[in-house]
Amino acid sequence: MNIVKEKLQAGETVIGTTASANSETAFLANSGFDFLLFDTQHSTDDIKGLRRPLASMRGKPAIPILRVGDNRPDQICYALDIGAKGIIVPMVNSPEEAANMVQWCKYPFEGVRSSAGMRGEWGEFKNYREYMDAVNNQLLIIPMIETEECLDNIDSILAVPGIDVLLIGPSDLSINLDVPLDYQNPKYTSALETIASACKSADVVPGVFFVPPGIEPNWLIEKGYKFFTLPWGGWASEGIQRGLVNIR
Repeated sequence: MNIVKEKLQAGETVIGTTASANSETAFLANSGFDFLLFDTQHSTDDIKGLRRPLASMRGKPAIPILRVGDNRPDQICYALDIGAKGIIVPMVNSPEEAANMVQWCKYPFEGVRSSAGMRGEWGEFKNYREYMDAVNNQLLIIPMIETEECLDNIDSILAVPGIDVLLIGPSDLSINLDVPLDYQNPKYTSALETIASACKSADVVPGVFFVPPGIEPNWLIEKGYKFFTLPWGGWASEGIQRGLVNIR
């Protein structure tokens, strides 16, 4: 159904990578990553234009997660209708905004999502009610924490039912903390610790959109972070080079 959600609920760490409309999505989805993250906030990709790349992932181990550009019901609906199994919304600063996101992601009566028909990648079901309940249960809902306002409201945001992961936008968070891209600044690392502690208390997984330069992934894992997006290009190049060396 949703292997990433199952792994997170089991306490495992999940690792994905970013993809786009022009990526080799079928290859990446079968390469060992847990998820592929499609970004429509800071890219030229349009949500509806990602239908084909997401369809190419059907039956592959990795699931598609999509970041919309804004916390709007139409954007969330479009992303879900093309097959996203996780939704990321940027700049969620209040419990009201978080509650709206959850409502727009879920079918009635947990939410207000409009129906566009049953999608096969969620499995087979006896009836439509069973299908909607399964999607509500399996969908990953991931608001982003990127501002000082969100930090101030973190406990009330995490108290909103339905949130699975609280995802840090590393660069925007540093900018809004007035330590732009200074990821080793004590003010920044203290915020990372605050986020991890609040998530642990709320039983929500903390994650990072990318690992900030200068911060060791193991340090984040020790703090409780379990959701990471990592670049794949360097690993692919190393694998190709090793393969060529073996042949030569």
